[in-house]
Amino acid sequence: MRIATIDVGTNTILMLIADISADGSLSVVRDEHVIARLGKGVDSLRRITPETFTRVLGFLDRYRTIAESCQVERMIAGGTSALRDAANSGDFIEFIRQKLGIEIEILSGHKEAELTYQGAVSEFLAGEDPRAFAVLDIGGGSTELTTGVGSTLVSKESLDLGCVRLTERCLKASPPGGSDLDEAASEVISWTGRLRPLAPETKLIGVAGTVTTLAAMDLDLKSYDSKRVSGHYISTESVNRFADIVRSMTIPQMLTRYPQIQEGRADIIFAGMMILRECLRQLGCRGIVASDRGVRYGMALDEFLRRSHKS
Repeated sequence: MRIATIDVGTNTILMLIADISADGSLSVVRDEHVIARLGKGVDSLRRITPETFTRVLGFLDRYRTIAESCQVERMIAGGTSALRDAANSGDFIEFIRQKLGIEIEILSGHKEAELTYQGAVSEFLAGEDPRAFAVLDIGGGSTELTTGVGSTLVSKESLDLGCVRLTERCLKASPPGGSDLDEAASEVISWTGRLRPLAPETKLIGVAGTVTTLAAMDLDLKSYDSKRVSGHYISTESVNRFADIVRSMTIPQMLTRYPQIQEGRADIIFAGMMILRECLRQLGCRGIVASDRGVRYGMALDEFLRRSHKS
């Protein structure tokens, strides 16, 4: 079965096209991502702007063209934090449906966490490995921590805190001033304070752009390479070091020194690092393993299981 799954996130929209074998193994055909900033202004306005409607339409139209050229049998799209928060998300979903025929389902926080966990751990499972996992997903509008054993999800914590949301609330200037930094730090601590230390044997996996960008920076990659990024361990010391460096940089300085940072991510990467740093401290972890899998991979596996149970 060839399937296309689209993760319509607050900052990034990602599409996976994959062939799924009868045993559930997944072979990637295309893996696309674009920084669309769907959630721009949603935290304060509680609405998706008309300009964003048009901008995102263009990206999704391109994805539809790619999916059609790859002759996919099924296309699934799921929306996360920005679509949960925006008062006019129904209008946006209907706009996309009428223009492109793409049906976007708004994923609940619990469903998003479940799919993220399944997608992230899928590349680290080895047979009947009973290993304990935790998956940290720092998104644009929210941050989720899920824990489980093997492929079984056990718990989920969702924080109404993401790198776009934190930037728009506290870190508008680049570099941010002292009072803005203090406000941002207080915001991060107030949310992450509910996290509890993980058991020492737990493997912590980080998905989404903050962690994968940090992995690319840590590896000093000249161009993004998912095979090298996925599985790369980033120590807490490296996270702290990069956060301290970029904190005092302007966006042009950041882009010049670190080509691994995409232009559309440069204004929010420090906010993501602040969240990650505090999460690692609260969880008692010395580092985190990067994965470029997440919701879109979980959606593909979930659809395979749904079809398997029907047949």
